[in-house]
Amino acid sequence: MLGGSDPSTARGDFIDRCPTERLHVITGGPGSGKSTLIAALAAAGVAASAEVGRAIIREQVAAGGTALPWADERAFAELMLPREVAAHAAALASGTLTVLDRGVPDVIGFLRVSGLTVPPAFDATAAATRYNPRVFLAPFWAGIYTHDAERRQDSAVAQATEAVMRRTYAEYGYTLVDLPRVAVADRVRFVIDRL
Repeated sequence: MLGGSDPSTARGDFIDRCPTERLHVITGGPGSGKSTLIAALAAAGVAASAEVGRAIIREQVAAGGTALPWADERAFAELMLPREVAAHAAALASGTLTVLDRGVPDVIGFLRVSGLTVPPAFDATAAATRYNPRVFLAPFWAGIYTHDAERRQDSAVAQATEAVMRRTYAEYGYTLVDLPRVAVADRVRFVIDRL
């Protein structure tokens, strides 16, 4: 040990000074296994935050709302942004290492995939709301991609979303770590080894 310091203590001190280091995002296109992976990480004891977009879709459908990604993309993004910020704040307040299913830059990516302009306030929020500088990206995986009630995009949109998320996170200064296309248990080990 250099100078008698314990590396694990040094890492703990760093995280105390930079608490956003505890917040790990998993992003990617729809149907790439993100939610399944996050559920498996939670089952393995890792604190996890569920995807905001799916919760909004369920709420809008139940209430007969129209702020849905296939009906009114702008309204959907306007609901997503504060909820992503709230998920970030809750994970930060927990004081524990947390894996999040998407993050604030995903809202920017969603607007871009939808062909909509990104309002300056959204851009400023994405720039200010920080996570661990390494972001896990689940690449498009044709072998597991399926539609469901909340995922209506076709595979071409899913692939385009992956590319946009990759570019968007990089623009906000994050380093992307591609998840391997392997069984869920192997993906869990891959992530845990890098947390």
